[in-house]
Amino acid sequence: MVRVGPHWDVVRAPEALGGRALELLGGATGAVIADYNLMYWLIRPGSAQYWRRIRQVQTLGTGRVETSYIGVPPVDRTSGPYLHWRVPLGPGRYLTDANRLREALARAAVAELGMDGEADR
Repeated sequence: MVRVGPHWDVVRAPEALGGRALELLGGATGAVIADYNLMYWLIRPGSAQYWRRIRQVQTLGTGRVETSYIGVPPVDRTSGPYLHWRVPLGPGRYLTDANRLREALARAAVAELGMDGEADR
């Protein structure tokens, strides 16, 4: 388990939304961790702190009262369903741009959930 926040924050989404967002991001995605039916993107600390909420998507890390931890698989574990890299770390592939990720997840929510994807506050 690794603490979220000091080096990167995390965006967590269920696999159905995450898979669609991953398709929309294409080569613009950074590394992605998967564990059963959840996907985790690593993003720059604080970059999602003021996002408007998207249904079924959670941001963890900077600006949160609680401390969060996530499992990080060994670099060579690239298949699951247990904890693994859905998109492995690689040269130039570490953090995902938070704005692009939010747009992809919002579009995925519209496609998968049949609504605007924005959650009420």
